[in-house]
Amino acid sequence: MLDHLGWGEIVVLLLLALFIFGPERLPGIAAEAGKALRKGREMLKGMTDDLKADFGPEIGDLDLRSLNPKEFVRKALMDLDDDPVAPSAPVAFRPDEPAPWDAEAT
Repeated sequence: MLDHLGWGEIVVLLLLALFIFGPERLPGIAAEAGKALRKGREMLKGMTDDLKADFGPEIGDLDLRSLNPKEFVRKALMDLDDDPVAPSAPVAFRPDEPAPWDAEAT
């Protein structure tokens, strides 16, 4: 979720939180946020364990992270690198050679 944030943005957010909540309340808020994240992760792990147990042994070893659309794209791009048919570099034309043109396609 926060993968696109850089260090500069994180520092700005921390300074903003420091000004909004103050130095005396910020550690408590950070501790509560950590507890909430930990509890959320435990709940998600429990849910995935329950789903795997309910669906039976044939789906028990299913990796739910592999169903993430980002994983599909990453695997597809990695498979393209291993494809022997795909060209490794774009085909360059000579300076006096015209680009290919199909009259029927336009």
